[in-house]
Amino acid sequence: MKKHLLTASFTLLLSFAFAQKQNVIRPGEVWPDKDGNHIQAHGGGIIRLGKTYYWYGEERRPGLDTNYRYVSCYSSMDLMNWKFRGDVIALTKPDTVLENNKWVLERPKVFYNATTKQYVMYMHLDGAVKGVSKSAWAYDYASVGVAVSNRATGLFKLIKTFRPLGKESRDIGQFIDDDGSAYLIFECRPVKGFYIAKLSDDYLSVEKEIAFIQSPLEGGAVVHYKGLYYAVGSRLTGWSPNANKVATAVSLAGPWSEFVDIAPPDTRTYSSQSTMFIKVAGTKDTTVIFMGDRWKPTALWDSRYIWMPVQIGEGKLWLPEPKPWTINVKTGKWKQMEDKPAPGK
Repeated sequence: MKKHLLTASFTLLLSFAFAQKQNVIRPGEVWPDKDGNHIQAHGGGIIRLGKTYYWYGEERRPGLDTNYRYVSCYSSMDLMNWKFRGDVIALTKPDTVLENNKWVLERPKVFYNATTKQYVMYMHLDGAVKGVSKSAWAYDYASVGVAVSNRATGLFKLIKTFRPLGKESRDIGQFIDDDGSAYLIFECRPVKGFYIAKLSDDYLSVEKEIAFIQSPLEGGAVVHYKGLYYAVGSRLTGWSPNANKVATAVSLAGPWSEFVDIAPPDTRTYSSQSTMFIKVAGTKDTTVIFMGDRWKPTALWDSRYIWMPVQIGEGKLWLPEPKPWTINVKTGKWKQMEDKPAPGK
């Protein structure tokens, strides 16, 4: 009986510790939300509206109904403390041509359209196709889904699936330029490269190709910083991490430079994969944050996040070794903190 009481007390203390206000981001560790639960927003995307950041991602917690695929939403005022706002979509199989229940919803990205006042979610949808696929686990559907909502916290409703520019589409990314223009980034396996495509005025479709970057990379992420565009991608190694690369260009349309490493190659980008950049432009400085996922394919719910400010400028982008850090989103300044593990690391 005493053993059970001690275990229960320890669990309560751990949850209480996790639920405390976070003053630091600890890359690679459990990241508790305000309820003390590990954040489930994998392969995610972030938008900022006013002073609030919204983080959308793949909901992977244990016990989910396997007939659905879920996207979660979290909100924050400081990028460190996140409130779970619920699952903003629970999607059933989106197309009858999909062969079985092994289809996937990956890398959800949400854009806010100020003209239509709609929130528009893009997602990678994939799976085996009836009469086409030779394997139940094939990625032959290779399409995007579009869902809309009148609220940041949903619910979102799927309105269509399609192949952007008529191309196969796997990993997707989002980019919003400094002028507010919205772009979809998507990897196209047959041509071994990825596209940057401008969205239509209502964001509900892909309007035109802006650039095709011919390099076998996925996990595309783009940031604009002091007159240069930086495009980062991950090599095609499935769940296994690799040395992510970066190229630069004066214009989104290119020409793009050769790709070079963003971190020491032997670290395999510190065992992570690129998903997005967050640019925090404050009153005193501008910080560019690398958002990466450290995938655990046998326990996706326990996958971790590698967030770290990059060294960027004059055509160079470098991801330093991830260590605990903090940021002031008002000033845009960040600093590294003393390396002390969080409870339950």
